[in-house]
Amino acid sequence: MGKENKIKIFLVDDDALFLRSLEIEFLQHADFAIETFATGELCLAHLSNNPDVVILDYFLDGIVEGAMNGLETLDRIKASKPSLPVVMLSSQDKIDVAVNCMHHNAFDYVVKSETAFMRLQKNIDAIFRYQKMEKELSWYMERM
Repeated sequence: MGKENKIKIFLVDDDALFLRSLEIEFLQHADFAIETFATGELCLAHLSNNPDVVILDYFLDGIVEGAMNGLETLDRIKASKPSLPVVMLSSQDKIDVAVNCMHHNAFDYVVKSETAFMRLQKNIDAIFRYQKMEKELSWYMERM
């Protein structure tokens, strides 16, 4: 598959070790084009690269003092690209954090753990199944 046909994923996390290990997992187990960013600001600056999915850390507070957090980044992504699926990622295993992310229009919330990569892969599959169903429904509705 050519690079232009690959699913483009933005990985955004201030934890450099976790970010690199997640990037390696994606590159080893699937044919994705990956771009990584340590801050929300960097992610937003590169949205013109048209990612298919953004995987975004909830806190983003480890590198630049006063940097945008994950929710603020999510809100700005959704303001400029409302249909872009964003999966929030965090070590916070609290239901109120997950619910808050969903209220900000995240596609899903994944807890950083040993199974995070598998859950993210399932989310990406679900995103593309959902988008395919939306296109099919739209096609049928136009013909009625």
